[in-house]
Amino acid sequence: MTDHRDYREAAASFGAVAAEYDRGRPGYPGELFDEVERLWGRGLKGARVLDVGAGTGIATRLLAARGAEVVAVEPSGGMAAQFAASSPTLPLVRGTGDDLPFHDGSADLIAYAQAFHWTYPERSVPEAVRVLRPGGALAAWWNVHDETVPWVRARDERMAAVLPDRYRGYGGIGGHTGHFAPAGLRVERVVLHWVRQVTVEHVLTDLTSRSYLASLGPGERAPILAAEREAMLAEFPDGVVVEPFALDLTVAVKPG
Repeated sequence: MTDHRDYREAAASFGAVAAEYDRGRPGYPGELFDEVERLWGRGLKGARVLDVGAGTGIATRLLAARGAEVVAVEPSGGMAAQFAASSPTLPLVRGTGDDLPFHDGSADLIAYAQAFHWTYPERSVPEAVRVLRPGGALAAWWNVHDETVPWVRARDERMAAVLPDRYRGYGGIGGHTGHFAPAGLRVERVVLHWVRQVTVEHVLTDLTSRSYLASLGPGERAPILAAEREAMLAEFPDGVVVEPFALDLTVAVKPG
């Protein structure tokens, strides 16, 4: 795991802000799933897909809309409850990527949307290989705020200054690809760029759901969010933010 925190701490912090996570987190453009299919070499329609670390179901719903037969896998009780409220028709099981509760060779694709860094790769990669059918694939992706944009970089600097022991940013995600090749997987990576237009309040809701703030109590978060609101409104006085993302995708295919 990138920040070496235990699953239980991560699950507790996200579960407490599950509603904010569902409302605030960005979705994914259709181009992402086009690229998954291209790098994998087959379509999502009719594929048996496990969405590991599904959270509140943001990616799960999009995978289902592409025609995948998707099952969500989520360890957090709070996130699972929000998933059930937001996606009541989609199947959900409690579990982690390090110990998948599925039979050998039972999945075509195992997806980790914003979630692979919460696993221990020495466990999660062999588990994925075990559960995947021949020719199946592991796909991991992250929406990373584009730090080449000055206001994003300035916000990162503010977060690092106020939370020096918690905030680490999201750089270097592509380093996880090194965990896949030793397992005999064919690995490809691509970075996509996209933007969403949201309000300042929406951005603050998203920030509330980030682990470095979610793990704080409401009283500790409040002054940080108030200062961030002031800074964001100074940057965007009309209250509308064009938020840029670099969408980092890795697809690792099991030999057929």
